[in-house]
Amino acid sequence: MLRHLAQTVDCPTCGRPVEWTTEQRWRPFCSERCRIIDLGAWVDGSHRIPSADETGDGSSDSRLPPGEPPAASRSG
Repeated sequence: MLRHLAQTVDCPTCGRPVEWTTEQRWRPFCSERCRIIDLGAWVDGSHRIPSADETGDGSSDSRLPPGEPPAASRSG
């Protein structure tokens, strides 16, 4: 009989090994606590996915139409 070996991954929050199985309720996290810690990091901005038009200096404002200068550089 063949045994299926479950893949093990590290919990993204604490690094504990987690079996990647349907029985593991919080995968890829080891526990609800680690899942909530990670969610909190997304909510407070610690984790984020940068937009394609970010320059890295924080000057990009994604709410402006393309080519629209920021308010500080508009004359009027």
